[in-house]
Amino acid sequence: MRLSNCNRDPEIPDFPKPNIGPFRNENPAPCTCQNTNPANQFVSEDDMDDLQKRRAEEFRQHQIRSGKENDVLLLVPANTPLQYPMRGFRVTPMNKTLIPGLALQTQKRAVYKVSLRVHKGVLSVMNVQEGEQVEGQNEQHLSISSSSLQQLNDLLSRLTYTSTIYHIKTEDLAYFSFENHEVIFPIEIRRLSVPVLFDPGKDVNSQVTVLVKAFLRYKELNVLINSIRVNYPKIKIIVADDSLNPEKVVGDNIEHYIMPPAQGWFAGRNLAVSQVTTKYFLWVDDDFVFLNETRIESFVNIMEAVPELDVVGGQVGGNQFVFQLQYEEGNSEEGGCITRVTRTHAPLPGFNGCFFADGVVNYFLGRTEAVRRVGFDPFLKRVAHTEFFVDGLGDLLVATCKGLSIGHQKHGSTNKYGSYRHPPRSDSQAKITHHFFKNHLKCIKY
Repeated sequence: MRLSNCNRDPEIPDFPKPNIGPFRNENPAPCTCQNTNPANQFVSEDDMDDLQKRRAEEFRQHQIRSGKENDVLLLVPANTPLQYPMRGFRVTPMNKTLIPGLALQTQKRAVYKVSLRVHKGVLSVMNVQEGEQVEGQNEQHLSISSSSLQQLNDLLSRLTYTSTIYHIKTEDLAYFSFENHEVIFPIEIRRLSVPVLFDPGKDVNSQVTVLVKAFLRYKELNVLINSIRVNYPKIKIIVADDSLNPEKVVGDNIEHYIMPPAQGWFAGRNLAVSQVTTKYFLWVDDDFVFLNETRIESFVNIMEAVPELDVVGGQVGGNQFVFQLQYEEGNSEEGGCITRVTRTHAPLPGFNGCFFADGVVNYFLGRTEAVRRVGFDPFLKRVAHTEFFVDGLGDLLVATCKGLSIGHQKHGSTNKYGSYRHPPRSDSQAKITHHFFKNHLKCIKY
């Protein structure tokens, strides 16, 4: 199947005229699909309207999460005679782009002259006419002069930047000067990324997958599965199992993945998350049990209302384990320090009993795409949970909420299970050494 290949019109679209205050290009030129197969050609007419609505809502949330919803161009008014984009602007590598919002505002002079210079690209003015004075076309340094302020500002409105190096994520600085005034603004050079959206479908069964890492405790695992099926008979359950002697796990809509023996906690999480095809997943341990009040929809409602959230944690047997990670970078030679403390950051607006945090209990709803980006370090085989949130610090937006409850089964650990659950001191020492290098840490305090 060949998806449509959309190409923008090669002509650069008209950009809004320089203006004081915020504005954005609200209606970018639509891409044109010529001599290609439309991507929606295999969607039935009966499903098209509903699918389009779901896709539009998912893309809206994607825009919020990526920051593009607030991607407003702010122009600096004339504290100096020069008007320019205060936060800079974004271009794609090696593509000509109009520089938005440049203007000169000053008193009458015989001749007006401005200049710009950059380091990682070239500057040019589009459609220069006879008599218009532009020096340095397609060079790093360009100057424009005119006896008419209106004409000079018209030339500035046609000024473009083209990066001359290829990099998917870098930046340049533009120096814009007039007489003894100079301003500097950034140019963000970014390769456009393609949205990755999950169709949420029409109910919780198409929004959430339940994930379980199993090891030896098949009795407890079956109790968990049976409790899930009371209120969620159709939801998919994925079991990642590294038991020493695997047993069959049977039931409708259960995917049971057998791993090499004793690969560990995080290796199992990675396997389970890798198989998720839904927007969210619910993480549970194999000895949890769904209660009458356990409602996956409550998690989903919070995540849908706050698209920036990546993880929402609940309570296990009344235990709402939650923590904040206090991190100091330290110097380049010794590394940083990280301390785990039991506290939250601030309330989550609009949701009583919900608070922002850095880490939560091992009963949480995760946004599949965000958690995959962080991943679970398979080096950590036995005791590992906080470490995932350490790796996600600054990348995952986490919250904890009261009232999102699940039960914890009462059982006695077997000697064999206990020997893996409580590893020898040498494992802990290897773990600390691992974090010393991997996370550039001088000290760790949990």
